[in-house]
Amino acid sequence: MTNSALLYEQSGPVGWINLNRPNEMNAINLQMLDEFEEILPRIANDDAVKVIVLTGKGRAFCAGADLKEILNSARLQPGEADFIDRLTGRVLNVLRDFPKPVIAALNGITMAGGLETAMCADIVVAADSARIGDAHANYGVYPGAGGAAVLPRIIPLNVAKFLLFTGSTLSAEEMKIYGFVNQVVDLNSLRAETQRIAELIAEKSPIALQRMKTVANETGSKALHDALEHEQVLFRRHMRSYDAMEGLNAFSEKRRPQFKGY
Repeated sequence: MTNSALLYEQSGPVGWINLNRPNEMNAINLQMLDEFEEILPRIANDDAVKVIVLTGKGRAFCAGADLKEILNSARLQPGEADFIDRLTGRVLNVLRDFPKPVIAALNGITMAGGLETAMCADIVVAADSARIGDAHANYGVYPGAGGAAVLPRIIPLNVAKFLLFTGSTLSAEEMKIYGFVNQVVDLNSLRAETQRIAELIAEKSPIALQRMKTVANETGSKALHDALEHEQVLFRRHMRSYDAMEGLNAFSEKRRPQFKGY
């Protein structure tokens, strides 16, 4: 087996990033951060990739950060980026604002930093066997990459507090009820169903999706009037794009549009 902490493969218009530390439940280590920092800009600039999927090898999606490496990073020199600086600033924030749609395919245990990684996805598809939780409290650790700050923006506040305070996990079906998971499938169908959803998205105009994502991501921190104004500004800009005209022409000509992403 390769020593890479991430395995990347492309299936049609979909780029799959596989967390590849199955014996460590895909815990995030410095090597994985290095590889994320290298691969994400490359995928962002690859026009052949329209959607990316994050998933894990083995029985876990990701059980969180490698705590040994977090301890070691505390010994860095002042001003040097530590583990959490790199995880949040160079990986998770990049995923959250990625210019292409991001899908998390949760194949198993998803906890702590794994949960925080999944929270960066635009869409979450989970195997029915997946267990999802925060778990920081079990080790006296405080979430530093969105567990307390972002989770209550996705699921009800009292459910977020339950996961944060108890360190418990919930099933994929339960997390679907609370709005964290979009779709629950059998583990054996996870890859195929996620690929199907990704290919459906990949058919759409890349520039339209990017603009939708920008407005949707920012709307929670804006007053309604400001969010609507932001949407209208991007709408007017979009209506001058090739893809907008191509979509309207294809509709009137009763054919499939051929989008170019500009």
